[in-house]
Amino acid sequence: MGGFSLSNGFSEGSVLRYTCPEGYYPSVKSRQCKNGRWDPKPTRKTQCKMVTCPDPRGFENGDVSPYQQRYFVNNTTSYSCQSGYTFSGSVSRICQPNGKWSGGTPICGRNSDHCPDPGVPPGTTRSGNVFNFDDKVTYNCESKLTLIGSRERVCQKGGLWTGSEPECYADFTYDTPEEASDSLISSLKTNLQVSQQYKEIGGKLDIYIALDVSDSINENDFENAKGVISKLIEKISYYEVSPNYEILIFATDVTRIVSMRDFKIGQKDNLLQFLNKLGDYKYSSKGTGPGTNIAQVYWRIYESMLFEKIIDKKSFLQTQHIVILFSDGQANMGGNPKPKVDQIKDLVIQKDPSREEKLDLYVFGMGDDVNAEDINHLKTDRGNEKFFFKLRDLHDLKKTFDTMIDEGPRIKLCGLYKDYDDGSDSHKRRQYPWLAKISVDVGISLSF
Repeated sequence: MGGFSLSNGFSEGSVLRYTCPEGYYPSVKSRQCKNGRWDPKPTRKTQCKMVTCPDPRGFENGDVSPYQQRYFVNNTTSYSCQSGYTFSGSVSRICQPNGKWSGGTPICGRNSDHCPDPGVPPGTTRSGNVFNFDDKVTYNCESKLTLIGSRERVCQKGGLWTGSEPECYADFTYDTPEEASDSLISSLKTNLQVSQQYKEIGGKLDIYIALDVSDSINENDFENAKGVISKLIEKISYYEVSPNYEILIFATDVTRIVSMRDFKIGQKDNLLQFLNKLGDYKYSSKGTGPGTNIAQVYWRIYESMLFEKIIDKKSFLQTQHIVILFSDGQANMGGNPKPKVDQIKDLVIQKDPSREEKLDLYVFGMGDDVNAEDINHLKTDRGNEKFFFKLRDLHDLKKTFDTMIDEGPRIKLCGLYKDYDDGSDSHKRRQYPWLAKISVDVGISLSF
């Protein structure tokens, strides 16, 4: 049923990866040739097992059917409430090939508390059943599942819960490109629109992009990832926005391809120059160190942010800050990166809850070996938005960004403009609050 691939034949260091058809996963993801032996040592035949979805039977104040021990791909569940409770979420859900349920978490709520019932997502257990101001609920995942999202949520004055709804991921669970794109697009769209408002004074959107090039990321994947980043930056530049960028490559050490300060001091108009710098960076330039120092990359980002604040505090406080990390999360040096991330949060948010939306920390985990539990602590938790994405491979990452910045109904910024000469030394843009697309059938010619 399954297959396998070798990164470098049967040579020392070669990685053997197992693959299975959609809806199945390998009992062992990979092995590496070390000292003439496969590690981990094969003790039994590798098999393709059926994907299951997290147990939905924790559903409270209602009934789930069918009620069975395990739920496999294409199994359908239906939900209903007991008398006196109001239903929200999806009435029926289907177990999908990526190990996640379709639709939204079904909830049977009382509508009598300050905050709505936050529900019990599949695979979780919840402690806390009172939802008034300052009450807390705490979630845990079943054995062998990893909690992604907020473990603890607090009911706020405005009737909203802090953090984001938790999800339980198995080792084989992943986000589809469509899920990642849909979750990312609304945040990106908002930030682009904010940047448009400040374009006359150089833009108020600072984007930091960090790419893992450690030994756990092979050279081919690294080259593909560079192309994805270039495409993302290039497509953002199509719109009437002026983001500022810092691009970092990290393994044992961190290399700045371009710093935020360099980008802002007169060189920002030459975006192509920086994209070429990224394209020219060689995989071999990372050195021979085997480490993955995620803590250091966040520390370098913190240094850049602190410098920007020292230079112009007013502008810093007006700026929207976005950090995007691409990694498998397999940090093995530099210590725990979470304290560095907390420093970034303190610098931007300054203990003011109203400033939380000024910082977006995204993490894209790529490949079979993503350390989802560690990565979960490096992202933003806010307003049921999703900031961590676990993707199968670079192909899915590319597809995510292709969809995210595609022309169509999802992006409704001004996408059409033309340059004209007004007699001065500079060119200006005429903007139109609409997007036009002309399709021509074969054999039909148009003249204007």
